[in-house]
Amino acid sequence: MGVIVNKQDDKDSELSKRISADLRTRVVNSAEDKDVDLADDAEYMKDLKKTGRFGWIWPVLIILALLSLISIILI
Repeated sequence: MGVIVNKQDDKDSELSKRISADLRTRVVNSAEDKDVDLADDAEYMKDLKKTGRFGWIWPVLIILALLSLISIILI
């Protein structure tokens, strides 16, 4: 069951113009007030370290694990 709504050009267009103008001003004001939060200064990033000199070993281990799975399946 549906409802038929007739648009009244005079009232609805004026109201929609005011609403869209208000929304535009809110977006502009919120964009000016908002600081960009980069993750570098976040609390959870405080104690993290960058990957050390042995970070290359993880891709090697993954490749070896995949090769061993393939060899187990094929043999």
